Amino acid sequence: MVRENRPLYLASKSRARKELLKSCGLKFKVILGSVREMRKPRNLTYAGLVKFNARLKALAAAKKIKRGIIIAADTIMVQDGMIFGKPKNLSGAKTMLKKFSGRPQVVYTGLALIDKDKGLMLVDVEKTKVYLDKLSSKDINSYFSRVSPLDKAGSYDIQGRGAFFVRRIEGCFYNVVGLPLRKLYLMFKKLDAKIFLFFLCTLYPVLCTLFLCGCSTEYNIATKQEEMFYYSTDKEVQMGEAIDVEVEKTYKPAEDPLIQKRVEDIGKKIAAVCDRKEIDYSFKVLEEDDVNAVSLPGGFIYVNRGLVDKVTSDDELAGVLAHEVGHIVARHSIKKLQALQGYSIFRILVAASPAAGEAGAAADAAFTELLLGYSREDELLADQLGARYARLAGYNPRGMISFLQKLQEINRRKPLQPKSYFRTHPYVPDRIRIVKQELGEKMGFDDYINIEQKPSE
Repeated sequence: MVRENRPLYLASKSRARKELLKSCGLKFKVILGSVREMRKPRNLTYAGLVKFNARLKALAAAKKIKRGIIIAADTIMVQDGMIFGKPKNLSGAKTMLKKFSGRPQVVYTGLALIDKDKGLMLVDVEKTKVYLDKLSSKDINSYFSRVSPLDKAGSYDIQGRGAFFVRRIEGCFYNVVGLPLRKLYLMFKKLDAKIFLFFLCTLYPVLCTLFLCGCSTEYNIATKQEEMFYYSTDKEVQMGEAIDVEVEKTYKPAEDPLIQKRVEDIGKKIAAVCDRKEIDYSFKVLEEDDVNAVSLPGGFIYVNRGLVDKVTSDDELAGVLAHEVGHIVARHSIKKLQALQGYSIFRILVAASPAAGEAGAAADAAFTELLLGYSREDELLADQLGARYARLAGYNPRGMISFLQKLQEINRRKPLQPKSYFRTHPYVPDRIRIVKQELGEKMGFDDYINIEQKPSE
């Protein structure tokens, strides 16, 4: 008989893995066995190597207990046939991160589960590709002055400051952190039905709450698909309000009331013609020099003073605001936070508790995720919707094209800023092409040869 109070063990001293399990509500003990890991694949694939090591760790830990469930993992990064683990020293960390700079690497994590009571074992692997920005020695030194790389595979933390130079990932976000939670969940489910129930009730208590409190499938008018949302519109607005409070504490509002009124007036015209009118939209200008704009859940849109100064017409500004409204209509911010942060941010932001410190930290983390931008597909859809809404609101939608062309030229002449419009809104040639298609304009030869190329594999 499987009891729900069986002990759970993690065969790893990794801080990131421990924090991931704790954030999910799991109670566990760390237990380590004596293991000599294989660091060269020999006749194994990279996936086979991490599975082999994870299995070794799980078996070694299993010798020290009589009953319970053991989780073991092993993570490596691979680039150009070379295997990278945790750096041995700061010099090695700098060399490692320099190699990753501007080029993709693949993260492999082997997982091994042992059910001591049943005498069962499962072994599996997760694979994720990571693309980093081009980093200078100054960038790397600045990062290492704030973050120790010695306990991190690959020398950076995607869940912390390292996220600011991760351009994109293909695969499981948590795999790069060190423990692919979805894979772990599926392995528990496969191991045994009763163990699956134990895992579900222990590791995902919030999941049960979500289904009881209104998880629903809705038709998204922007994507024209049925999509699953764990939070209602009211909860989304509540989350946006929580993040908005933290933004107001951190960023200074623009001092010129005329600029604020200009943005509000244009924004309200856009909101009046968009496809999502069940929420109230808020448009605010921040006294920031970066050429950037960002949308939050629930209808909150921020535009930096630096961006407003760059536009030469209301048509261009309308294009920017309409683009951000498009993100909100498609609920891109909610879907991104659901996908990247799991449920920890949601639990804190919508909880009716006095834990202001936790709510503030969660709001700050959520805002940081949204600053890092959306996927290519999300950006192109927001451009398509933005051009449509700008035209319906009475503005010339070609203002979006002229603004993108202007920023593209600026981008060619100066270094990319940490939170620039191009950092969070990439693929400018593709975006211009999508806007032209939405407007029904004929495509020229340049529109096809100027498509952004994907990085080499």
